[in-house]
Amino acid sequence: MSIRVKSGPQNILLIQLGDIGDVVLSIPAFRAVHDNFPQAKIFVVVREKAKELVRQVLWVHGVMAVNKDHRSLLHELRYQWTFFSLVRSCHFDLAFDFRTGTRGAVLAFLSGAKERIGFFDPEGFWRNRLFTRLYRLEYRVPMHVADYYSSLLNAYGLTVVHEAPEMQVAPEIQERTAQILKREDVPSELPIIAIQPFSLWRYKEWSTDKYIKLIQRIISEYRVSIVITGSQDESERAKALVGGCEGWGRQVVFDLAGKTSLGELAALTQSCQLFIGSDSAGIHIAAAVGTPTIAIFGPSAPTSWAPTGSRHAIVQKDLPCVPCRRKGCDGFEVSRCLEELGVEEVWAVIRSHVDTHALIK
Repeated sequence: MSIRVKSGPQNILLIQLGDIGDVVLSIPAFRAVHDNFPQAKIFVVVREKAKELVRQVLWVHGVMAVNKDHRSLLHELRYQWTFFSLVRSCHFDLAFDFRTGTRGAVLAFLSGAKERIGFFDPEGFWRNRLFTRLYRLEYRVPMHVADYYSSLLNAYGLTVVHEAPEMQVAPEIQERTAQILKREDVPSELPIIAIQPFSLWRYKEWSTDKYIKLIQRIISEYRVSIVITGSQDESERAKALVGGCEGWGRQVVFDLAGKTSLGELAALTQSCQLFIGSDSAGIHIAAAVGTPTIAIFGPSAPTSWAPTGSRHAIVQKDLPCVPCRRKGCDGFEVSRCLEELGVEEVWAVIRSHVDTHALIK
């Protein structure tokens, strides 16, 4: 499909203040803006934690990060003045806000962009007035979240060709990650499977005991190394999981939780033959760098959140209430669909996926 190239804006601001998964799923929209305005410089505003990740996106020329650190009133005023002065100095012609929050709307308005495009919020009367053009684009299952973000561009009249997120990790980050693997004594001669058992939301997580049993099944069938990934906040839980795998003979399970930056996590997953994990940002990052994934889903809708394509698979308990899209059963943040999902059910999908795609030889 050919793209009708539009002329006009020289500097474009893209605002995505969602979680890391939302940022990754916005990459097709970022690319579409570049495809339609190849002459323009494209800048993206994200939360601080996603900054390094967006730097791995080829179609982005600059990244600005919103820092929510606790500061005194004086330091906060100085920070806000410096940040908005930086934004204004870019002389934006066009701004897109991919969320319906107020902070992104204010940022779009204060950027000075003549055209400010956003989603209509039925409950955001004064927020809506900060945009020059709004679109009523309600999200509904089974629409994929990446398609929802791209729908804002479609409504504006832009063509979106590439539907899946793609990232290319910088060589210096690949080298740093190789040194991390060497420092942690991960064998270089063995294929690596990454497992990320954690999620920002506990109701999306499978149990640690089941992950330990799953790892035992994997290493009994394949000669591989297993790396456990996660954030610094999840490092103690990762240590407990790895501790549960001790006494199996040779060391095959390695704890890398909290030991990589987000960019290094992308490089790490790129070096793996397979990424297994909960419905979390890690799955989206792995898919974006080209690594096959198996996502363990609970109450969320895979049609909305799972990576697309034959190289990616999902496991979800077949219950009449799934997906309910709620925060656990009866609001207690414990999901019966994950509690009842057995190790053998997950293992069957892994074995089929690995053998079908010849991921481990």
